[in-house]
Amino acid sequence: MTPAVFMAILCLGVALAAPTPDYNLDAEWEEWKRINEKTYSPEEEKQRRAVWEENVKMIKWHTTDNGLWMNNFTVEVNEFGDMTGEEMRKMMTESSSLTLRNGKHIQKRNVKIPKTLDWRKEGYVTPVRSQGLCGACWAFSVAACIESQLFKKTGKLIPLSVQNLMDCSAAYGNNDCSGGKPYSAFQYVKNNGGLEAEATYPYEAKVRPCRYRPERSVVKVTRFFVVPRNEEALMQALVTHGPIAVAIDGSHESFSKYRGGIYHEPKCRSDILDHGLLLVGYGYEGHESENRKYWLLKNSHGEKWGEKGYMKLPRDQNNYCGIASYAMYPVL
Repeated sequence: MTPAVFMAILCLGVALAAPTPDYNLDAEWEEWKRINEKTYSPEEEKQRRAVWEENVKMIKWHTTDNGLWMNNFTVEVNEFGDMTGEEMRKMMTESSSLTLRNGKHIQKRNVKIPKTLDWRKEGYVTPVRSQGLCGACWAFSVAACIESQLFKKTGKLIPLSVQNLMDCSAAYGNNDCSGGKPYSAFQYVKNNGGLEAEATYPYEAKVRPCRYRPERSVVKVTRFFVVPRNEEALMQALVTHGPIAVAIDGSHESFSKYRGGIYHEPKCRSDILDHGLLLVGYGYEGHESENRKYWLLKNSHGEKWGEKGYMKLPRDQNNYCGIASYAMYPVL
């Protein structure tokens, strides 16, 4: 048995004191609200403005006084700029023990490992979506992984229903917007005999009764595999089978404000996982010999986050942020 890993996803709701605003930031605040389509009640605006100003100060300290973090990793006041770190952590999955057996993923000999890989270029990946203020990253990760396998099998790239997973997998231990387990979500699809498409069962970012209809199912999962907890096995699985559902430690403010570059967070852990993503490739910046290798991940925070919805995570650096701690893929 591998050690238990812990996973958690984000929600919202907090009472905040509202200090006097910095009027020098008025124009910047109004522009940020316009770009991110934010509207508030008068009292809420005071609270959210205060949080936003603190985030602006942190970003400016990072980019001017402190310089860029390791690997030219940058942060910005993105659409989550009016949220506290605690709110962002609550948007993840509530803490729950995720114990996985050692993986049984199929090892193939003599697999040629290319220097870089991006499954997006091969048509395996649907557009980036946004989970909104609902802790459903576990469901987005699983749906995206199955989408890739469906494309591999049929040549059809069909966005699958995240809402179907949220509404119907509670019996497997998942808690809709309050978090869930990718392993359990794969179990649900396998045992349920199917999953609907986004077109027939659209995402609502809230809890609803299960409305799954077998006649509308577009994909079936026959089985799924857990990848061994090391980056070499993860690399081989990614090259051989396609995009992989993974989980990492995304509990830090640097993650929510990530803009681009190879992510670096000194406090990132490999045994506490709270955010599900889709691993779609790998590569390196500059020269490979400079040890600037990265994993390429698809997030579910919309295209305004990160590098158009994607992020780069250090590769071959001792399972950074838990990238190889909780990885799996299905077989259709």
